[in-house]
Amino acid sequence: MPAALVVAVVGPTAAGKSDLAVALSRHLGGEVVNADAMQVYRGMDIGTAKISTTERAGVPHHLLDILDVTETATVAEFQELARQAIDDCIDRTKVPVLAGGSALYVRAILDDFVFPGTDPDVRARLEAELEAKGPGALHQELAARDPKAAEQILPSNGRRIVRALEVIEITGGPYFATLPEHRYVYPGAIQLGLDVPRPVLDERIDRRVDRMFDAGFVAEVRGLLNKGLIEGRTANRALGYSQVIALLNGEIDEEQARERTAQATRRFARRQDSWFRKDQRITWLPYDAPDLVEKALQVIAQGNREGASGVVEVNNGPDTQAGAVDARG
Repeated sequence: MPAALVVAVVGPTAAGKSDLAVALSRHLGGEVVNADAMQVYRGMDIGTAKISTTERAGVPHHLLDILDVTETATVAEFQELARQAIDDCIDRTKVPVLAGGSALYVRAILDDFVFPGTDPDVRARLEAELEAKGPGALHQELAARDPKAAEQILPSNGRRIVRALEVIEITGGPYFATLPEHRYVYPGAIQLGLDVPRPVLDERIDRRVDRMFDAGFVAEVRGLLNKGLIEGRTANRALGYSQVIALLNGEIDEEQARERTAQATRRFARRQDSWFRKDQRITWLPYDAPDLVEKALQVIAQGNREGASGVVEVNNGPDTQAGAVDARG
């Protein structure tokens, strides 16, 4: 039996992944599976550029709005949920189309990725150190023990730093070595990357940040504070949210919050792009190609012809001529 087709649309933030995923789903008879670590949270809509119900164009979306901001989902838990959604789509003969810029999450879903175990005592000790010393100090320790892992983890991401140090202590080897090889668990997987020149991407990010603030981002964060955003261990670290929290605390003004959000997002986008570029299986397409959707469908059809996946009917309707996509995703 031919392998089922699984499509992933990847790339940096603000490249237009969400819109392309919807367009491809409409042509392939598919459904979108979210692979963005922060769009799982209810109420985090403006700051994560979550695609609206109208913009989904009737295409079902999975793994959006499934957690409260006080909850935490590990990569392993997200992997399980996403694979359940993918398998459900396949069982119903729907093409699952992953969309997201969380590179580790995409790889955890698509690749043969088995997570090392945990040790409650080691975890508790490292979390106590994080509380006492801060993430910067622990990141320096990680850099000394596993430089490659330190390059991939932001110095401010205390949760991931703790996990990396925990794995190093448990396994006796580098955390980076536990990352998966490029080997799909879904043989019919095809990855499409959106290629955006860096100066253009920076401009798109700046415009998106301005739209976020103009659309009521500050009010969104204020409302989420009443729902426990500060108490959550993950949600409040999302790009933009920590900056708006500082604004609401009177530590910075709105202009500074906008600029800091844009700066942090530009840095993150560079890291995303660097991570995805290491995966030679990704076919990169120009984000602004006037026939972007058609090009993407051609790559998918080629994958079918080469036997990577089952036969999928491609509907080359008028939408295949869709041009440059929105800065969302």
